[in-house]
Amino acid sequence: MFRTVKELVDIANEKQIPISEVMILQEMEVKEQSRDQVMAEMEKNLQVMENAIDDALKGVESVTGLTGGDAVKVQKYMKEKTPLSGNLMMDAVSKAMGTNEVNAAMGIICATPTAGSAGCVPGTLFAVKEQLNPSREEMIRYLFTSGAFGFVVANNAFISGAAGGCQAEVGSAGAMASAAIVEMAGGTPEQSSHAFAMTLKNMLGLVCDPVAGLVEVPCVKRNAGGSSLAIVSADLALAGVESRIPCDEVIGAMYRIGKQMPSSLRETGEGGLADTPTGRLLKEKIFGVSV
Repeated sequence: MFRTVKELVDIANEKQIPISEVMILQEMEVKEQSRDQVMAEMEKNLQVMENAIDDALKGVESVTGLTGGDAVKVQKYMKEKTPLSGNLMMDAVSKAMGTNEVNAAMGIICATPTAGSAGCVPGTLFAVKEQLNPSREEMIRYLFTSGAFGFVVANNAFISGAAGGCQAEVGSAGAMASAAIVEMAGGTPEQSSHAFAMTLKNMLGLVCDPVAGLVEVPCVKRNAGGSSLAIVSADLALAGVESRIPCDEVIGAMYRIGKQMPSSLRETGEGGLADTPTGRLLKEKIFGVSV
């Protein structure tokens, strides 16, 4: 059992196994299940993610009309133009937003780690898949690697916007994706930890301010930002760039920042973008509430 990223990386290095294998072994022990059972369970999650992206790319719209269709727009843009940030990046952005559009449209998604941040991990996975050509098992391992880092965050800080702002939610999701990209691309456990740290560092202080209290605006597009940052940080780590602040200390900083945030900036829909003139008008339009 590991409690910190350092312990996670140490176990991987001592046993000469990838981080995904550390998580698989822990799942087998905790759940008292065979490897086949643990892998089959994660395969189900992977299938849910794949189905959500397929649905999103056909076009979905939320009941409120606040979100939907942007994933399709990005895919169309990629076919007709040359994205400045590259096809892989925009494919991840499209699929991350698409997953969250499906969530906003009351479709079925897999929370990674929450519903509001469900886009980063599958969005990046199904984008890098086009370049790295992983096997199905490697795709499942991607989710175990993400889960290993999410496990540490959940047990040492928080993963919900209500508890610690969007830094805890999309910040954690993007960072989890970074670590998994590195492993899939052939990086070391240390490089995964550096990628995780660099993504989360760039999300520190991010507030949770859902307009009208709904996980749509700005949440869907924040998953776009989280997934793009995940890819950049993974590339940095694979290039040998290291986080000067150790990964566990970054998680600790995120926790303390979250504790210092006023409640108005922690998913109450009372501050930030929710408290802009347009945010208040949208709330009145949707709920008929005088603001």
